[in-house]
Amino acid sequence: MEEKSFFIKTFGCQMNIRDSEIMAQKLGEHGYIEGLSIEDASVVILNTCSVRAKAEQKVFSLLGSLRKAKKRNPRMKICVAGCVAQQEGRNILERMPHVDLVIGTQAIYDLPFLLENMPGKTAINLSDSYEIPRYIPRLNSQEPGNAVSGNDTAVFSRFVTIMQGCNNFCTYCVVPYTRGREVSRSVFDILDEVKTLVDSGVREIVLLGQNVNSYGKSNPVTSGGLPYSFARLLHDVSAIDGLKRLRFTTSNPKDLSDELIACFATIKNLCPQFHLPVQSGSDTILKRMNRKYTIQTYLDKVDRLIAVRPEMALTTDMIIGFPGETEQDFKHTMGLLDRVRFHGSFSFKYSDRPGTMAAALDDKVDEQVKSERLQLFQKRQDEISLARNTEYIGRTLSVLLESVQPEVARGRTTTNHIVHVELKGVARPGHFIKAEIYHAGQHSLKGTQVL
Repeated sequence: MEEKSFFIKTFGCQMNIRDSEIMAQKLGEHGYIEGLSIEDASVVILNTCSVRAKAEQKVFSLLGSLRKAKKRNPRMKICVAGCVAQQEGRNILERMPHVDLVIGTQAIYDLPFLLENMPGKTAINLSDSYEIPRYIPRLNSQEPGNAVSGNDTAVFSRFVTIMQGCNNFCTYCVVPYTRGREVSRSVFDILDEVKTLVDSGVREIVLLGQNVNSYGKSNPVTSGGLPYSFARLLHDVSAIDGLKRLRFTTSNPKDLSDELIACFATIKNLCPQFHLPVQSGSDTILKRMNRKYTIQTYLDKVDRLIAVRPEMALTTDMIIGFPGETEQDFKHTMGLLDRVRFHGSFSFKYSDRPGTMAAALDDKVDEQVKSERLQLFQKRQDEISLARNTEYIGRTLSVLLESVQPEVARGRTTTNHIVHVELKGVARPGHFIKAEIYHAGQHSLKGTQVL
């Protein structure tokens, strides 16, 4: 019998990373073995991102190069999944005739069935009545994340999807079109999955959704007849025995409630780290983006977060050069950066996305101007990130180790800072150690193990 093997190339966000994990697990349950390269795989899956034009271009470039690989291995099946697949659908099959299967973001659980039963070239679209299927992966001792695996680069932090889709329709964003309407996952499935992961040795859980703050709103989740909010979910997940750290991403500031902010004061294993995308420092641009909050309301929420958890590390997303952005608008963005002093940010030049309202706007910012503004923003952010990281020098921090070499280990703090630790004693991946920080860079820290 011919061996069934697969290779997955993932582009984009944490949701795509988790979706790729699910596809790999589902394929493994159906007898597929994960390969190390595209050339040796009987199934190649590109899990794609369309949030920015550059990511989409990379996908089509790689698809083009796969023509030769398929000629060398005609039995190879090529599948395109994720947001580009949902956005382009059958256009991919027409543009790239060597592609066999195109599946939207809701069809990942059906991948093994589709590969084995598709009647020729197939494209699967979004469903308006989508429900996240119950799927609780059962880990074994050979899978990364299990504390007894002995793997020196084992993964002890795991993503758990709690919802999918978005109802916000920001004018620049394709997510509502590529992920569909907001749908919350069953709380019982979430808790079962977290328990399974923690029992298998996972130390840290990251709850995922396009907008986790609105969990339970679109399709009301109830328990004991009572509405079930995201804050309540955090409390229930945090109480699972053995869970050491809890995080979540991503949040829309307009839905950040006082109840959720209070969780950072009351939940001990909820990490003092918050990714809160602002996208612009100008109220004028925020209104054009349909973000539904002002800079003042954003700052009020930031101040409340810091008040309940002073050690909070804040990161954000920023779009530079949105249509109509003036020099004054950009100055407001730079002013916000200096006011909040984010520990880090993901900043990009605006790019038109098909089907979005912003793509139809005619007052686009010149590409050279966008590049110059982005460079200024990123230079200032690097300066602030270094200054923020320098604040940790001399402090002793708890570090969850991700990889261990003979004399140096790599791990993360509760604030999600990467730390390279000089070891003084025994340490293994998945262990928590104390490290005294002696050096700060823009993107990581260095420390010495404290025994």
